[in-house]
Amino acid sequence: MTDHELEQDLRRMVGTYSPMLLRAALTRAPTPADAEDAVQDVFLRLLDKRPRFRDGEHEKAWLLRATLNRASDIRRGRRDDAPLEEAAQTAAEAIDYGPLLSAVRSLPEAYSTVIHLYYYEGYSIKEIARLLALPAPTVGTRLSRGRERLRNLLKEEEV
Repeated sequence: MTDHELEQDLRRMVGTYSPMLLRAALTRAPTPADAEDAVQDVFLRLLDKRPRFRDGEHEKAWLLRATLNRASDIRRGRRDDAPLEEAAQTAAEAIDYGPLLSAVRSLPEAYSTVIHLYYYEGYSIKEIARLLALPAPTVGTRLSRGRERLRNLLKEEEV
C-alpha cells in the first residue's frame, strides 16, 4: 500500500468512525477531552501498527475495542490528587450530559459499555458479543443488570 493510499484509507476511517468512537469513549473516559485523546491515540496506533482487516466489520470492531480499552486506561491512570488548577480546568471541560447519559456513565464499565452499544449505537446483542469478544449470554446478562441498575439510579435521582 502506498503512502497516498494509506493516507486516504486513514482519512476514510477517521471520517466514518470518529463520531461513533467518541461516543463510545465518553462512556468510559472521565472527561470529554480524555475521550477525544483516547480516539486520537487509537488512530495513531492504527497508523503505527497498520493492521490488516478481513472486512469492514473487523475494522470497526478493532477500532471500537481499541477505543474502549484506551479510554479505560486513561480513566485508570487519572490521578485524584491533581493540582487545584488542573482540577478546575477538568471541571470547566465537563459537559452536562443530562440525567440519563450521566447515569449510564456512572454505571460500572461492563454495564455502561453494553448499554451504550445497544441503545446509543444500535448494535444487537450478537454484534456486541462479537465486538467485545464475549459470549452473547454474558452480553444479555450485563444488559439486563445494567438496565436494572440504571432504573434504580434514576429512581434515586427522582426522590
